[in-house]
Amino acid sequence: MGLWDLFTGKKYPEKGVGRQPIAMLRTALISLNQDSVPFVVRDGSAEGVDLVAEWKIVDAQWYEFFAKAGIKRLFKVLMRFDEQKGEVRSVDQEWSVEWSAGVPTIALAASAFRGQTAEKSFGKSYGFREDGSFGAIYEYAFDTTAIKAPLQKTALEAGWIWRSVAFAKL
Repeated sequence: MGLWDLFTGKKYPEKGVGRQPIAMLRTALISLNQDSVPFVVRDGSAEGVDLVAEWKIVDAQWYEFFAKAGIKRLFKVLMRFDEQKGEVRSVDQEWSVEWSAGVPTIALAASAFRGQTAEKSFGKSYGFREDGSFGAIYEYAFDTTAIKAPLQKTALEAGWIWRSVAFAKL
């Protein structure tokens, strides 16, 4: 790994790790889907890519979490597999989210973003609870690496290079 790779976000698998076929890589990435994680990995053919990982912002189990966190953007990681180079090429995409009576409505942002991003936010709300006591009502932590890190780890363990793309073709 060169110095330029550090700036571009290109990550290589450990030496000696053989590259698995695309079908196995795809299955491994989709297997990250679990009820306990706040994101989903799904087919990306509608977006013209191989896979998409995005927050479960419209999932009934998760939208209260995102609403309380005040999340205003829907974060996605678009992935395309380059079999010839052995790369998973990724680009981040954000959309604005409006909340109406606690239910998310996704709307196209006035300003578009495509590239690579990292965002962390956290918060805690205090108030009176149903039992009349005062204390923390909810707390949250929001971190885009919650999506990116498992994707990258899975790709690298499958012997694929992870290449973050900002301006180049996905």
